[in-house]
Amino acid sequence: MIQNCLACQDFDPLAPTFDNSQNRKSFLTDTIPLDDNYETTNLAASTSINMPPKSGKKAAPAPFPQSKAGAGSKKAAKNPLIEKRTRNFGIGQDIQPRRNLSRMVKWPEYVRLQRQKKILNMRLKVPPAIAQFQHVLDRNTAAQALKLLNKYRPESKAEKKERLLKEATAIKEGKKKEDVSKKPYAVKYGLNHVVGLIEAKKASLVLIPNDVDPIELVIFLPALCKKMGVPYAIIKGKARLGTVVHKKTAAVLALTEVRSEDKSELSKLVQAVKEGHDDNATRHWGGGIMGAKANARTEKKRKALESAIKI
Repeated sequence: MIQNCLACQDFDPLAPTFDNSQNRKSFLTDTIPLDDNYETTNLAASTSINMPPKSGKKAAPAPFPQSKAGAGSKKAAKNPLIEKRTRNFGIGQDIQPRRNLSRMVKWPEYVRLQRQKKILNMRLKVPPAIAQFQHVLDRNTAAQALKLLNKYRPESKAEKKERLLKEATAIKEGKKKEDVSKKPYAVKYGLNHVVGLIEAKKASLVLIPNDVDPIELVIFLPALCKKMGVPYAIIKGKARLGTVVHKKTAAVLALTEVRSEDKSELSKLVQAVKEGHDDNATRHWGGGIMGAKANARTEKKRKALESAIKI
């Protein structure tokens, strides 16, 4: 029996051996004193170990708290070798952040002139004769006027060549040229031509662009139209008027006669132009709008003056 137990790994040669279960039971009772409260005392001891202390003090937090499930996936783990360093944007230090540097760009001359002209018109006091060109016809009325003008566009070179050929053929056959080609109705353009029509009171409607350069070319036209009782309107864009007469730009356009089917439309347009025209625009000065820095300086001087008066 001992030889068989020696083959086992858990064999202890100093442990006592028992022949039967009765001897084993007597050995346990002799070595370990048992009482009735043995099991209850052991149970109370085990529960007292697991329960937190009953005092008012809170238990110390765990040194390495476990994160919630799924939190690690949202926030990427930081590399402990990479240290956070605040950037210094001083001269010769870190790379500067992206900024809008358009004010430092050296723009072409025509762009600079445009900007200077716009700023001067805002800052300086503009006389009423020039300031009235800032009050243009509203969008819908301007579109209606251009729609009517496009019906009376002057004939192109190809159309004129075709008309002259028809008239020559008719004269050769012994007919009159009026029988072949009807009376032409077209928009009148050209500054001197239109001025003559206004002075003769033959113009039904005059359109003046607001961006003629130099403005002295057309600065007298509103006063002339007003004196002669001819309805006029200041419209935005000389290039828009130029497209009507097959030119790049046009300083002024005028309608003299229209066909019978378009007379009602012309009368409505003239009425809309008169209603939308602001008579006060020819009397008020323009400009005088200062920038933020100038306004701040003026306000600072005003406050300093008020404080000096109070003292």
